[in-house]
Amino acid sequence: MGEEREIIARAFRDMANGLAAGSFERRPRIAVTGIGGEHGEENVLEGALMAAKQGVDVYYIGTLEGKGVTAVRAADEDECHKIMEKMMVNGEIDGAVTMHYPFPIGVSTVGRAVTPARGRQMFIANTTGTSAADRTEAMVKNTICGIIAAKACGIHAPTVGLLNLEGTRQAELALKQLQKNGYDIRFAESARADGGAVMRGNDMLTGSADVMVMDSLTGNVMMKMLSSYTTGGSYEAMGWGYGPGIGQGFDKLILILSRASGAPVAANAILYGAELVKGRIFDVMRDEFAKVEKAGLSSILSHRKPKPARDPESIPMPAAEPVTAGISGIDVMDIEDAVSALWKQGIYAESGMGCTGPLVMVSEANRERAAEILKKAGYTG
Repeated sequence: MGEEREIIARAFRDMANGLAAGSFERRPRIAVTGIGGEHGEENVLEGALMAAKQGVDVYYIGTLEGKGVTAVRAADEDECHKIMEKMMVNGEIDGAVTMHYPFPIGVSTVGRAVTPARGRQMFIANTTGTSAADRTEAMVKNTICGIIAAKACGIHAPTVGLLNLEGTRQAELALKQLQKNGYDIRFAESARADGGAVMRGNDMLTGSADVMVMDSLTGNVMMKMLSSYTTGGSYEAMGWGYGPGIGQGFDKLILILSRASGAPVAANAILYGAELVKGRIFDVMRDEFAKVEKAGLSSILSHRKPKPARDPESIPMPAAEPVTAGISGIDVMDIEDAVSALWKQGIYAESGMGCTGPLVMVSEANRERAAEILKKAGYTG
């Protein structure tokens, strides 16, 4: 009996020491919503069962059950999201994988793919949501998000490449200024003969960088191609999905799947979330954002923004209220102006970003009136 007590006491001491040292680990708890995919609920459940066999406590939210996962009953997609949010707020889960989430402006997702030429993994920064309305600013922030995701997954000094797009050269200059100011960033070299950190399409295939930076709409296309090029496009069979929403101050671990994602990608997305939990993603995020701010990120971005020809009209913000209704079809460059147009009419609104593009978020009670105002003003068709 005395020996048993000593074994138990030693176990608790080891647990306490592990907590103090920050190394204590338990099985990550990841929820996945199963309703809404193009391949049926059984497809997502299959992925959940695959992930559960690899050391993750998986909570499957939907109408089905399976041995090895904890089933949480939900009748439809809307209820799935409500249950997911409640479980996250209550601390029942560490993160969640879902097919749609209206991230606020400033938060976007870092995808993770397998590159076909070399079979290398590559983080795609970013793939849904938007880090900023300005393209160049978004790509600079996407770089930081990609580095955070890579570091949380165990790549301690990830290399960064920037896909050759409009705004890339300006983003490169801003990032090199950050580097000059003391931020430790390692630029990749293109596999093409002329090298450099600005990547060509070839580098997407070879995986020349650990983190490949682009705007999120381009990233979304790249993820779809890298995930489904072997299947003809209708079934995303490879990679880890569109990844976690990352942004300064955002404290929820929510990873995105496409509605076309197959069971292998659903499984990998759950495992991606578990890896981020083990890698203490929020600690990495706080540390990395502190480093870039110390290196002058805000000042660099502020000086690079084009100056308006005249001061914008000051519009008082209406009283805040819960916004649960989304109005889509607005160009990302017009999203803040659309919000202002509603404020002028006394309607409280916020900007947001879903998987299909920008959203103006308003209350359910104001949805119809807000939609009419935006249509009349030419923001929607």
